[in-house]
Parts: sequence; C-alpha cells; structure tokens
Amino acid sequence: MHLKVKLIDPTLPMPEYKTKGAAAFDLYSRVEIEVPPFAPVIIPSNFIVKIPKGYFLMLAARSSLPKTGLMLANGIGVIDEDFCGEDDEIGLFMINLTKNPVKVDKGQRLAQGILTKIAKAEKFVHTRKMSKRSRGGFGTTGKK
Repeated sequence: MHLKVKLIDPTLPMPEYKTKGAAAFDLYSRVEIEVPPFAPVIIPSNFIVKIPKGYFLMLAARSSLPKTGLMLANGIGVIDEDFCGEDDEIGLFMINLTKNPVKVDKGQRLAQGILTKIAKAEKFVHTRKMSKRSRGGFGTTGKK
C-alpha cells in the first residue's frame, strides 16, 4: 500500500516505520512550542495524509510521551479518509499534565499513526431486551 503524504515543511522528514516490526509510524511537531500547564494545545504535525478507502488513521500516544508530561488530550485521534484537503494538516491535541510549562522542539516525536481497516455495521437494529446474562457492569471483569 502506498500512502500519499504532503509535508507542510519539506525540511522535516517523511513519516516512517522505525523497525520492520513496527505497527505505527511517528508523528512529530512541525513547530517549537511551549505548552502551558493543564492547557490543551493543538500542535501541527506537518502531515496531510490521503487515507486509503476503507481505512482510518488512528493517532495514539508514543509510549515515551508520559516522560515529557504531555498526553494526547483526547486519548486517541481518528483521521477519516476524507480529511485530506490542502488545509487538513493533522493536529496533535496535547495536554500538559505537569505544573510547569513543557517545551516541545521542532521535529520532536509525540504521537504515532496506525492505519486501521474499518468494519461498519450494515444496519442498526433496535431491540427491547438483550440477553439475560450480565457481566456485572463497568469495571467488573475478573472480579469474583
């Protein structure tokens, strides 16, 4: 599969898988920015990506991201296949969870992108009752 990518700043690198076994490629900051404490900020990633039909691009935090004090403010991001216009640069919605400003360098890797195949329901069917057996509710898996 070929992924069409437009770089806003061509001096920064194209996305790449860092190892043969990597499931995701890194997304990074196009700018140097200081993120204030407890404030959500959208950091431009430098990428506009044409997602293939039948897929979406999931954005997830890199495993090393918590070391910086930053987290993806929305947990994960979903980039749809039709988000690929000239002004549709992927933004990384970050929040600083520390009491101090966090400096992000231009080119700093912050998130990772995972191409994911989409499965859609053919139809949503209303029912008045589900099966009689219940798992027990939120947070009950593994409890006896």
